[in-house]
Amino acid sequence: MGDKRFTKDHEWISVEGDMGTVGISDYAQHALGDVVFVEVPDAGRAIAKGAEAAVVESVKAASEVYSPVSGTVVKGNQAIVDQPGLVNEAAEAGAWFFTVKLSDPSELTDLMDRAAYDAYLKTLE
Repeated sequence: MGDKRFTKDHEWISVEGDMGTVGISDYAQHALGDVVFVEVPDAGRAIAKGAEAAVVESVKAASEVYSPVSGTVVKGNQAIVDQPGLVNEAAEAGAWFFTVKLSDPSELTDLMDRAAYDAYLKTLE
């Protein structure tokens, strides 16, 4: 996977070429607690940067997953739909939510790298 970029809503995207893989950060899964339900977008769906793209529910709360970029969904991760607990186990690895074909790669410049995201998290403590 390429370098991860993060949003202030705790989504991450890892980009290779014009394809991005999107998930939620370890911070987000920890804040949610035990994940019990996940809904991912269907392939072919057009999504806009900042738009609701997926849903994650825990024993504590339900939360939307927003797309960090605009583009077209290539595929949703059926594994986390079938086993939502994977989100808690591997939020920033195998438990990605969807892949997207970027329509405007310049949108990535608005996102934080790992160091900036870690610094941002310190402001939330």
